[in-house]
Amino acid sequence: MDKLIVHGGPTLRGTINISGSKNASLPILAASLLTADDCIIRRVPDVSDTNYMIQILSALGADVERSSGTVRITSADIMDEAPYELVRRMRASICVMGPLLARNGRCVVSLPGGCVIGDRPVDLHLRGLEALGAKIEFEGGNITLTAKDGLRGAEIDLRGTHGPTVLGTDNVMMAATLAEGITVIESAAAEPEVLDLANFLNAMGAKITGAGTRRIVIEGVKELHGVEHTVIPDRIEAGTFMAAAAIAGENVTLRRVCRDHLKAITAAIEASGHQVDFNEDGDICTVRRSEGKTHGVNLVTAPFPGYPTDMQAQMTALLATTPGISVIKDTIFPQRFMHCAELKRMGADIRVDNGTAVVHGVARLSAAPVMASDLRASAALVLAALTAKGSTEISRLYHIDRGYEQIDEKLLMLGANVERVKDH
Repeated sequence: MDKLIVHGGPTLRGTINISGSKNASLPILAASLLTADDCIIRRVPDVSDTNYMIQILSALGADVERSSGTVRITSADIMDEAPYELVRRMRASICVMGPLLARNGRCVVSLPGGCVIGDRPVDLHLRGLEALGAKIEFEGGNITLTAKDGLRGAEIDLRGTHGPTVLGTDNVMMAATLAEGITVIESAAAEPEVLDLANFLNAMGAKITGAGTRRIVIEGVKELHGVEHTVIPDRIEAGTFMAAAAIAGENVTLRRVCRDHLKAITAAIEASGHQVDFNEDGDICTVRRSEGKTHGVNLVTAPFPGYPTDMQAQMTALLATTPGISVIKDTIFPQRFMHCAELKRMGADIRVDNGTAVVHGVARLSAAPVMASDLRASAALVLAALTAKGSTEISRLYHIDRGYEQIDEKLLMLGANVERVKDH
């Protein structure tokens, strides 16, 4: 296993390209199962989550070629059983369920790893697919869905206790493209990644309107055809590097971003006193760290267009050394504060209570051995280490490799002093 050693101190400056969106790529890769034709998908980030999805597609019988960010998939003859060995490694593998069911009339998928029905909103995926006419059975840790007579359009409300479900919306939308009649999804997720999937499906010949809003209408079609598509930029990677620039930077420029997807993150970084400037097209931004005028902020996570839960940990790292008091409430994943204990080991003053973190900014953090507990928490520890006194060792780096393409190389390009070493 690898670990990352971050030597605190150097000022970040320069320009990097932001990768394609991991969270948009996963359902788009799965959606290629809906046609026997060739699908070419560009700017797929080389991260372990997309690698697992490609392995799952291959195991289902798809012919997959990958070369530097471009993936070509031909799903001429596919099976309907996704292998447990691969599915257990990644929650997002559940999004092969909708396409397999629509294409084959049957699919068998293991319950994804760490996912209890009702705990994560897998029940919402099933409720949506059941409304389209799927019969659901559980046996031996597997979910079997069958629709012998095909799927039929329906009105479906996907509201969950912590807001809409992105993957659930994706799954139902994919299944509904080949269902007979019209499907209406109410309380749909409005995230840009859902809109990107809808654009991909529409290019394949689907008839979807309203994606990117809370109400999506899908008119079923007989079949879909092959397509070429470029994945949107990763707004969470962009937000992470915006936070890095605010923590340790001086004029850091990010290319291949989308201003409209970054409004809530930009507002939070500006509210803490730093400057974010976009070019006219909104696809390049420069972050200028402010010295002396920074202050705490109050943040509440919310579904898009609100502040993303996936940027909560990184912002906590920024606010740990921002003067004043900040209050961060995560309404989507109230337990998502595992990074705070590790930041405290580095000298942060954070109190977590019932889904809310109260952060008292300290002058400086100091290096300590820390452990990544999940994808975004690990990014927060890397950010905190950039200005910490000394060298911080971050173990369990496989968490960060799930969703950040070459984060160490991009930091090196900006002048950070980081090294990836084997953890013996």
